[in-house]
Amino acid sequence: MSVGGARRFARLRQALLGRRYWQRYRFTSGNDVKLLCAGDEFFRALIARVDAAQSDVVLETYIFENDHAGQAVSAALLRAVARGVKVRVITDGIGTERLPMFNDWLAAGIEHRIYNPHIFGRFGFSRTHRKLAVIDDQFGYCGGINIVDDYENNGAKLPYRRWDFAVELHGPVVADIRQAFEVQWQRIRLGHRPLDSLEPQGGPKTAASLGSLRRRRRRRNEELWAGGQPCVAFVARDNLINRRAIEKAYLAAIGQARNEVLLANPYFMPGRKLRRALVFAARRGVVVKLIVGRKEFKALDYAVPFLYRALLKAGVQIAEYEKTMLHGKVAVVDSNWATVGSSNLDALSLVLNNEANVVLVNDPSIGALREAILVAFKDSRRIDEARYDARPAGERLLNWLAYTSYRAVMKLLTVGGYD
Repeated sequence: MSVGGARRFARLRQALLGRRYWQRYRFTSGNDVKLLCAGDEFFRALIARVDAAQSDVVLETYIFENDHAGQAVSAALLRAVARGVKVRVITDGIGTERLPMFNDWLAAGIEHRIYNPHIFGRFGFSRTHRKLAVIDDQFGYCGGINIVDDYENNGAKLPYRRWDFAVELHGPVVADIRQAFEVQWQRIRLGHRPLDSLEPQGGPKTAASLGSLRRRRRRRNEELWAGGQPCVAFVARDNLINRRAIEKAYLAAIGQARNEVLLANPYFMPGRKLRRALVFAARRGVVVKLIVGRKEFKALDYAVPFLYRALLKAGVQIAEYEKTMLHGKVAVVDSNWATVGSSNLDALSLVLNNEANVVLVNDPSIGALREAILVAFKDSRRIDEARYDARPAGERLLNWLAYTSYRAVMKLLTVGGYD
């Protein structure tokens, strides 16, 4: 590592170690990370691991479609359970329809639970938007890819496959993904998050034991960061103890950026803190590039541009991706920090839904992700500040109305949590 890189690591480490959310997740070393680009790579890898499974497969997803991709994954799950592997699946009650294949799962012995079957259910308006899988406690998956064909979108054919990512993980971090699934599995059964599952480590959950656990985790994180070695953290957002974990991970990384911040997200409607962090980064000379998805939800297409003015004035470079559906939720900071996951940068993901990201530090896969974001930025339509300022008055009014309406609805749904 270069001297400059070591100094950036030291600054970021110092900023992160003082924050409470270190108590909510842990960094581990000794993990193998494989970046998977779009569904084709993800489904091939997942199905191969499921077909090789010997004891246990768990999978959680927001969308499980009855299309070519969904049928292929379902067939792999059925083959696994037929040879004696225990298979459990969680789907979301709104994201996934009641599919005929669910009856096949039940008959074959696959255990299936649905998170929040109704729009307003036991867990309020929240959804499980996570995309997770663990096979034999050896291989874990996390990212933004649903179980849906790469080229299908609500019955329409996409011109190119979705722009999306997941990671395959092998190593200590897999235990944290498995723990998150188990908590969700029991939560669906009991209607709340079990108190004995608040932390990934075992043992009695007294105040003293939790404090000791957090101190040990902090020391371990300090050792990893001080050494500058590759490490990975699994970061789950829920509505109990990890309410702001993903947002705070973004804030800390952007706040310590010195050279470059690359963000790509389909739904860019973050609160003031995250927008302010991007503005401050650009003002201190950091190259900030933001790629925003388009043409999936009309309301957001009108609302999101309202946020561009302050960002453009600060020097943030903004581009709208229209080549195909941008579904990836990824970021790279200073080429040594990255995140891949399910969390959009909007009120629902950051404040309400169950989400899951992985944070990578100094991992070799970061370079490939950075290159993919830069290529997508070149393929996108750049927002010109002068042209943006020259928008017709009617368009400006429409942007303001859409943003104000969105903010009011999100404030209501998140009980004031969205700022």
